[in-house]
Amino acid sequence: MLRGKHIVVGISGGIAAYKIPELIRLLRKEGAEVKVTTTKNALEFVTELTLQTLSGYKVYSDVFAAINEHSTEHISLPDWADAMIIAPATANVLGKMANGIADDALTTTFCAMRKPVVIAPAMNDKMYECPATQEALRKLSEWSNIILLDCAAGELACGTTGKGRMQEVPALAETLRYALTGKDLASKHVLITSGRTQEAIDPVRFISNHSSGKQGTALALSCWRRGAQVDFVCGPSAVYPSVPTFFATAQQLRNISVTSAAQMAEQTIQLFPSCDVAILCAAVADFTPSNVAKEKIKKQPEQNEMTLSLTTTTDIAATLGKTKTQNQKLVGFALETCDEQNHALHKLQSKNLDLIVLNSLQDKGAGFGVDTNKVSLLFANGTKKDVPLLSKEDIADCIVEAIRSL
Repeated sequence: MLRGKHIVVGISGGIAAYKIPELIRLLRKEGAEVKVTTTKNALEFVTELTLQTLSGYKVYSDVFAAINEHSTEHISLPDWADAMIIAPATANVLGKMANGIADDALTTTFCAMRKPVVIAPAMNDKMYECPATQEALRKLSEWSNIILLDCAAGELACGTTGKGRMQEVPALAETLRYALTGKDLASKHVLITSGRTQEAIDPVRFISNHSSGKQGTALALSCWRRGAQVDFVCGPSAVYPSVPTFFATAQQLRNISVTSAAQMAEQTIQLFPSCDVAILCAAVADFTPSNVAKEKIKKQPEQNEMTLSLTTTTDIAATLGKTKTQNQKLVGFALETCDEQNHALHKLQSKNLDLIVLNSLQDKGAGFGVDTNKVSLLFANGTKKDVPLLSKEDIADCIVEAIRSL
């Protein structure tokens, strides 16, 4: 998502500046290039050497320094950048930016920036509540290229508790991903199932599988970043999509937790008529115990075996395929261990899918529990696209692009 992107990180003089080296490290790890600009006060909290070492570029902290890379660094940085993030943004810097005051390296760079800017305020709760600060926040929130994050509530550096904390580094990075993603799914409603289901045997035991939910979570985030309204129906999972809850579009991703195949079927069938796209990524149990014991089943003396009666669960994909309208797209997943393509093609055709994503447990680095995947995309029109081993985030983007081409 951030690979190859140019990001300017602006730091002002607040204690939360100590967290920004971790943000820079994270952005670099995802393949972004990072340049840093600071106020002079920021360097009281984090050293210039640290920022330069982590970013790989000289820090722009002095408008009039004789050794700046360009004579007008505050113009060259916005020209170079794809996006800017200002974190922490103190009350002082917020007031300057809102009123067009550009008297240091950070504010002059911001003033020339016309690309997306993420602003993460941080200050004492009393400074946050100051009418001047609130007015500055209001003004900045109206700028079309700005995503203004709210402060978090909690323990503050001064020892008090209140609203004024900077949002944490993972949230800052996710907001940047959102800001840098084109909104080509705006106005679309996407339904995604993810994770595994658990079919109870008794109050203690259940039947399930190894699905971690990582691929479904990556799909949910990919669609949300593109502007879609996402309903995410998820069984028990190792991971869930976490989006910043402090700006308006957070409400566009709704998590709906279920446990059993019956619960997943009920929620998915209920939501399907209102969606434009349904992506059935969940590993749903095909069978469930016919009767669930009310008490824990005890092993009896001399007992060597137990017979468990199972019944089939609702076939969610087939059910949706029968009711799908011409304007809806239905995407399924197939995880196979043998004769993979033939099994997937049968599922594609018999369940009236537009696209099926084929996984094979024979492929190293693909399947359950890992952060990578390797898939084949089989389309209803007979075409096929093989996607090499990539991160599940990149696989999600490939799948969404394929859906957009339908």
